Amino acid sequence: MSTTTENGMGGPWSTSREKTYKKTTSSALKGAIQLGIGYTVGNLTSKPDRDVLMQDFYVVESVFLPSEGSNLTPAHHYPDFRFKTYAPLAFRYFRDLFGIKPDDYLYSLVNEPLIELTNPGASGSLFYLTSDDEFIIKTVQHKEAKFLQRLLPGYYMNLNQNPRTLLPKFYGLYCIQSGGINIRLVVMNNVLPRSVKMHYKYDLKGSTYKRRASRKEREKACPTYKDLDFQDMHEEGLYFDAETYNNLLKTLQRDCRVLESFKIMDYSLLLGVHVLDQSQREGGELGQAGGDGRRPVGQRVLYSTAMESIQGDGKAAEALTTDDTMGGIPAKTHKEEKLLIFLGIIDILQSYRFIKKLEHSWKALVYDGDSVSVHRPGFYASRFLKFMSTRVFRKTQPLRFSPSKRTRTSIPALKSSSQEILSLQADERSKDDRRDRLGGACSLASMDGQAVFGSYLRPDLVPANPSFYEGSSMGTISTSSIFVNVEKQTEEREDAASSSTFTLEDSAICLTSEQSTMDVDIDRDDGSVLDVYF
Repeated sequence: MSTTTENGMGGPWSTSREKTYKKTTSSALKGAIQLGIGYTVGNLTSKPDRDVLMQDFYVVESVFLPSEGSNLTPAHHYPDFRFKTYAPLAFRYFRDLFGIKPDDYLYSLVNEPLIELTNPGASGSLFYLTSDDEFIIKTVQHKEAKFLQRLLPGYYMNLNQNPRTLLPKFYGLYCIQSGGINIRLVVMNNVLPRSVKMHYKYDLKGSTYKRRASRKEREKACPTYKDLDFQDMHEEGLYFDAETYNNLLKTLQRDCRVLESFKIMDYSLLLGVHVLDQSQREGGELGQAGGDGRRPVGQRVLYSTAMESIQGDGKAAEALTTDDTMGGIPAKTHKEEKLLIFLGIIDILQSYRFIKKLEHSWKALVYDGDSVSVHRPGFYASRFLKFMSTRVFRKTQPLRFSPSKRTRTSIPALKSSSQEILSLQADERSKDDRRDRLGGACSLASMDGQAVFGSYLRPDLVPANPSFYEGSSMGTISTSSIFVNVEKQTEEREDAASSSTFTLEDSAICLTSEQSTMDVDIDRDDGSVLDVYF
């Protein structure tokens, strides 16, 4: 389908040999693209805005551009060609939905030179990138262009519901006719910005049959690896925080549901990995100068970056990337290497047609039917999601230990309660002292509620000092003297002993840590006073 000729072009995003596509050189094709899009988009600005109708999806506008020019078209140095535009009003609506103004669209595609990219796949298509990193122009086959045209009504409905999606964002479908040859083109969003160096690049389908990069692909400066290569190079997967992981998987599930409803399969997840630590070691930085020597700015099209495609409600006022991530999704490896992830679903113009069914049936007879890439849409979507959610993307586990609020506030609460008890003690101290002096003997509670002080003649029988926590739970003992009045000195010692036995009431006691000793003094001169000092 395509051949190459010497061109002498250089740079990291161009090949040293100019490609030809259907006997048309790449330079002639780029010139025809810019002339055709410039004419049709400029013509479209004169048409008033209105709602998109069903018949608008099937409209095809055509204009002939001769090399000598005409009253409506400019002269050019390329062979005569006819330029067709499919569903111009519908694609204008899509561009408006993503915040693309006609002037910006024309400036990116027409006023600035297109950059030719090396072919990342085996389809033989040509890829052109705009100098501002916004748009990719890809040559597609007739069946793919026809399928996209049939897909437009459903695509329109899906974008109205979910403008933030990882599916390709189509901004235009065109066809160039010259010398009996038709070259069809589609304009899409750019998934991997050239302003960020991709240390690893993967094309993932979730299948294992022949899903390893060829030797020729590995020899490229920036090869595109496949599923088995990813498992070897990132065995532990890529780790995201919980919120990012959930948003990413939710977006993938929604997109796969849409693709399954359209009976689409054999799509891929294009994944670019930028290693921040490695970039710093190499002395590089984000926003490196592109092939034209200028440093590209962040992508301005709404919802075009990877981070914008998986988060938010789709109502952002602007999408200009101003942070250091250039729209990438922060991630880590199992070795805590910091990464930036750029991703998007590509190659969605493959429906499960009769030819694909035959291909799957033949491969299923020779190999494991579940491992081949071509499969029915339902199975393909579930296998794709399972591979992405378990092998590629993983969720970082939160820390297991988290101090509870009770632990953090237990000590201040204890101090606060102790201060309240001590303040109440000071208010009641005088009342208790006066009541004890007038009331005579008072009962005292022991630390366990059962200890007995014995007779006033046995002052050595005192309870053991309680601990701080035991005392704080019982009450406070007043430091004032407690007087025990003995009614009669002449009574028998047994009666005196029984009448002098007392206990401390639980409701009147709170022992503090400073009151750690107890002294008992008996005035034997009158025998009527028993002083107990704490």
